[in-house]
Amino acid sequence: MPSFDITSEVELVDLRNAVEGANRKIGNRYDFKGSDCRVEQNDKVLTLFADSDFQLDQMQGILLPEMTGKKIDIRCLKHGDVQKVSGNKVKQELVVRVGVEQEIAKKIVRMLKDSKLKVQASIQGDAVRVSGAKRDVLQEAISKVKGEVQDFPLQFGNFRD
Repeated sequence: MPSFDITSEVELVDLRNAVEGANRKIGNRYDFKGSDCRVEQNDKVLTLFADSDFQLDQMQGILLPEMTGKKIDIRCLKHGDVQKVSGNKVKQELVVRVGVEQEIAKKIVRMLKDSKLKVQASIQGDAVRVSGAKRDVLQEAISKVKGEVQDFPLQFGNFRD
């Protein structure tokens, strides 16, 4: 019985390279000279440190295109609140979401059941496994999910016949 998995993953090596490239660009820019602006990565949490809100926005303007250049979908980022650290300094945490969240997985399963396609979808940890009788039906399921879920990056892999 053919099947495939719906997952959401981020390549951590590419993420680290994007953070290092953004830090290099921040260090070279004239408007950041003498400031303590940097991006730190701790596993799947990026922390942006800046001297002001304006510089924080500028740093995001550097980091996000750098991530896009490394083929990282920026929809996987969950932006935290801007926090005051000391004086005028601010920081913001960006959490990299990996794995299909439960509510999105339930939405995908419900959508596939309501679509009247002859497929079975089941939640398997942080992935959704979809199986069906024919490959064509599975391809229709992929196009249906791609059309419905726009706000979260999904990958369709592990296709088996």
